[in-house]
Amino acid sequence: MRGICHVQSVVHHAYLRWLLTQGEQPNRPDLRIGTDGWLSGLRALHNRRAPGNTCLAALRDAESLGKPEVARNKSKGCGGVMRAAPVGLFASAVGADSDGAVFDLACDIAALTHGHPSGFLAAGYLAVTIAVLLRGDPLQASLDAANAQLSGRDQHQEVADAVARARALASRGRPGPNKLETLGRGWVAEEALAIAVCCSLTATDFADGVILAANHSGDSDSTAAITGNVLGVLFGEGAIPTAWLNNLELGHEIAQLADDLYAITIGALRAETIWDRYPGS
Repeated sequence: MRGICHVQSVVHHAYLRWLLTQGEQPNRPDLRIGTDGWLSGLRALHNRRAPGNTCLAALRDAESLGKPEVARNKSKGCGGVMRAAPVGLFASAVGADSDGAVFDLACDIAALTHGHPSGFLAAGYLAVTIAVLLRGDPLQASLDAANAQLSGRDQHQEVADAVARARALASRGRPGPNKLETLGRGWVAEEALAIAVCCSLTATDFADGVILAANHSGDSDSTAAITGNVLGVLFGEGAIPTAWLNNLELGHEIAQLADDLYAITIGALRAETIWDRYPGS
């Protein structure tokens, strides 16, 4: 918040806090991982919830807290892009004042666990899309802005081709599950991103897009989550069906986290409160 922290290191430490909640430990016993902050104290977050093996392995291999490195794997699983949307929201608060800076930050964070270029470039793409949507641009223009950032990166073609196929499919109208699966099954980052782009472009409202993204035979919870990121920005919290919110586990805590993130972004939360709730060291 004061321009003196290394964002990637703070996020990496947060991921290691999460690792502990899953009953795991880093391979280096000398890493001193903090357990303060209100999220670490939520017992429900200490339940094992089918965490991705790639994320677990990459975090177990951590060498330090202060200088996180790109994961020593070639995974392009969708775990990196799934968690990229808050980077687009939070970008201005951490000094990422250009689309290029947003893209880079999201890539760096995704690369903490996913070392394949498609695994982290897809995350950069989503983060820029979110950031531009928040500026008030329509979805097509936001995707164009993300394309502009993607096109200059090494080994970008796989992600670029996947998004191009998604936009072409969306231009032909709302696809059924079989057509949607021509973009892949969503297990890898560029496929999950592509499915979310197609569903977001063809959605009539929040529920319509998320249901479309959830009804295929692949990694449907991931594709629905990414689609929900995009449509949440487009339609707002009020567009989420009340019945879905009423059945949401930890709904109050999720709402508090989301409200805090937004408040930080617009400068409406005091620094002392931020660091008490979300310690960065």
